[in-house]
Amino acid sequence: MNLPPIVDAHVHLWDPARIDYPWLAGVPALNQAFLPADFSRAAGTTTVEKIIFVEAGCAAGLGLTEAEWISELARQEPRIKGIVAHAPLEKGRDARAGLAALAALPLVKGVRRLLQSESDVDFCLRPNFLAGVELLEEFGFSLDLCLRHEQLPGATELVRQFPRVTFVLDHLGKPDIRGRRPEPWSKDLQALAARPNIVCKISGLATEADHVHWQPADLEFYLARALELFGGERILFGGDWPVATLATSYERWVQTVRKAFSSTGEAGLARLFRTNAERIYHV
Repeated sequence: MNLPPIVDAHVHLWDPARIDYPWLAGVPALNQAFLPADFSRAAGTTTVEKIIFVEAGCAAGLGLTEAEWISELARQEPRIKGIVAHAPLEKGRDARAGLAALAALPLVKGVRRLLQSESDVDFCLRPNFLAGVELLEEFGFSLDLCLRHEQLPGATELVRQFPRVTFVLDHLGKPDIRGRRPEPWSKDLQALAARPNIVCKISGLATEADHVHWQPADLEFYLARALELFGGERILFGGDWPVATLATSYERWVQTVRKAFSSTGEAGLARLFRTNAERIYHV
């Protein structure tokens, strides 16, 4: 069963010499430039036809700079078809000017404001954050949600409040695979998936498992649960490169996902690896 040319819905690129990423100082293996040519080498024999770049945690105030840089890269790397840019939605109504600047870049299809590092599990329900999210419909932007599994209940309420905004759950909400604790992640994911305006990325799970010793069997429950709850129309493949290199090669991740979803047949794999991302990100 052959895969179609892939649309990877979750790729990071960065160059610390050009844009500051403070978090990289704590991850030496990633503290270097990762550019399109590096991605091509990592993909190996896998045919990736389109890339959605996702903001990579740059220093405060540099989200627009990062999106502009990726727009420049796209002139030489035509596979970059979409950008999920950083947006400081916690600024509330004051976030409008920044969103308008992003909207002037044709490749920007959605935004993300990292939530995983917030100690307040309900950060996304703070009034100013809600006011910022309310602006997204005006610009036609989706919102990627990158959060810890204990933040899922708050995310469910957020998604409920904005039924006309499309939300994208990154990395299945980061279940505790390493600790072998599927609950309450599984129950909380079910509540979130019941909202029709959210989709999820099949991405980032190897880094939630034991980086050195994980096996595909360790991920089976989580991948099957995602398919059960979201169905074939609301799941997107994401490589999470280069963060995923901490635990897996690109080709191993592609083959792990392919095997886990082989029961969906060629049509199901085409949706997962290609057409769902094209629809959600308008590429």
